[in-house]
Amino acid sequence: MNNETVKSQGDVGKVQIISVKEKPEYKKQAITYIQSKWATEQSLKVYEDCIEHCITSQNPLPQWYLLIIEERIVGCAGLITNDFISRMDLYPWVCAVYVEDERRGNKYGAALIERAKQDAKSGGFSNVYLCTDHVGLYEKYGFTHIGTGYHPWGESSRIYEVSV
Repeated sequence: MNNETVKSQGDVGKVQIISVKEKPEYKKQAITYIQSKWATEQSLKVYEDCIEHCITSQNPLPQWYLLIIEERIVGCAGLITNDFISRMDLYPWVCAVYVEDERRGNKYGAALIERAKQDAKSGGFSNVYLCTDHVGLYEKYGFTHIGTGYHPWGESSRIYEVSV
């Protein structure tokens, strides 16, 4: 799939969702940005290694996305095989969905999720999953709560599913 241009009433200028797999020249920017939003000191290398290897993988997963407005990264998301959760029978997982505070309310999160859903469908999948504690947010995007999963660090999260 080509880069998408997202239309929003709240922003003027070019809005794009970039796939790092399709545009590897964004690799370093993606690693830095996604690490800054999601990584702990212990997980920095996990994100770096996963993003680097998505570029050369012949598999449809993983995928990493950047939301860019007027040449500035303002959001991200991923589509991966497992989001540090016990339900390894379910995949792919939408992960690391983030939109900068000042850009929220413009449906950019929905656009990132939609891009991940499209790529999942192209990869032969019929559903995507998401784990979160944000009750009520992802239901707005069509996700349904299907259970609870457990993380290696001892916490649990709600698991959601949506058809692609």
